[in-house]
Amino acid sequence: MSGALNTPLTERLGCRAPVIQTAMGWVAEPSLVIASSEAGAFGFLGCAVMTPDEVAAKIRTVRDGTAKPFGVNFHSFQPGADRIVDLILANRDQVRAVSFGRGPNAGMIARFRDAGILCIPTVGAVKHAVKMAELGVDMVTVQGAEGGGHTGAVPTTVLLPQVLDAVKVPVIAAGGFADGRGLAAALAYGAVGIAMGTRFLLTRESPVPAISKQVYLRAGTDDIYVTTRLDGVPQRMVRTALMDRIERSGTIGMWLRALEAGLAMKRQTGASWGELLRSARAMTAHGAMPLRQAMMAATMPTLIRKAVVDGDVDHGVMATGIVAGRLDALPSCRELIDEILTEAQGRIDALCVAN
Repeated sequence: MSGALNTPLTERLGCRAPVIQTAMGWVAEPSLVIASSEAGAFGFLGCAVMTPDEVAAKIRTVRDGTAKPFGVNFHSFQPGADRIVDLILANRDQVRAVSFGRGPNAGMIARFRDAGILCIPTVGAVKHAVKMAELGVDMVTVQGAEGGGHTGAVPTTVLLPQVLDAVKVPVIAAGGFADGRGLAAALAYGAVGIAMGTRFLLTRESPVPAISKQVYLRAGTDDIYVTTRLDGVPQRMVRTALMDRIERSGTIGMWLRALEAGLAMKRQTGASWGELLRSARAMTAHGAMPLRQAMMAATMPTLIRKAVVDGDVDHGVMATGIVAGRLDALPSCRELIDEILTEAQGRIDALCVAN
C-alpha cells in the first residue's frame, strides 16, 4: 500500500485500514467488532443500548475473540453511564477509543485522554465539530446527510470540507461510503479515513437476521427516505409497513407508540421509568428537543431491535444510509476490507500516473 493509506487514523488506532466500523445499536455486537477488527478495520462496540452488565460481558467477548484494539460507543446520559465509563477505563489496554454523539463534557474527555483512550465523537454540523475540538477530543467523525439514522441536511461532499477548514484535529468522513473509491475520495478531501455503518451491517458476520438483510439488499434508493415522524428529528430509514403506518399516525398514536416502546425498553434494560425520563430530559438539554420527541428518541432502539435483532421487519424500523440503495452483496469483513484497500490503492495509483 502507498503512504496515502497509512494515516493518523491507522497510526493512532492501530488498524491496517483507515476504515472505522461504526457503533450501530443492536448491530455492532461482538461478532461484528471481532470480524471487522481482525479484517483490518477499527471496530466500535455499540454499547449505547446496553446495560452496564451487558457492556462488561460483551467487552469480555470481544477481548476473547481478538487481540486487536477496538472502541466502545456510549451516551453519557444513558442509564448506568458512570459504570460504563469505569468499565471502559478498566479495559484501557485494549479499548483504544470511545465514540459518542451528544456526550461527555471536558472533564470526562480529559479522563479518557489521561488513560490513553482516544475520544472520537460523531458530528453532523460544523458548529458541533468546533465545539468538540474545543472540549479536547482527539478526532471527529463527520457524518453528512447520506448517513443512516439521525441525519442532517448537508451532504458529505459539502460538510466534510467545511469541517476540515474549521478544526485542526484529524477528521473522519462518514455518510455514503461503501468502497475503495469512496475512501480515495475522502483522503483526497483531506480526511484521515472513512467510517461505515450500513456497509458493515450488510456483511456475513453482521448479527442482523437474514430476512432483514434481504430487505436492505432489495431496497433501492427510492425505498430509502428521511422522516421526522419517529421522534421529530430527521432520520433516514428503509420504507417498511410500520413506517407507512407511522407516517399516517396522529399525535395520540405517536404517544401510544412511545409509551409501548418505553415499556419494552424498560423490560429490556431494567431501567426505571425515572431513569428513562432522566435520559429523555438529558437529550432535551443537549438539543432543545421537546420532551415528547426525546421520549420517542430514548425508546427508539426498541423499534430498531424488532427489525435487526428479532427479524420482525413488519413491526420494526430499519435505519440505513442511502448507500444501501446500491448494495447487492454480503461479503465477509475480510473480503470487504481487502477489496476497499485494493480499489483505493488502484484509484490513487491511477491519479498519480495521470499526473
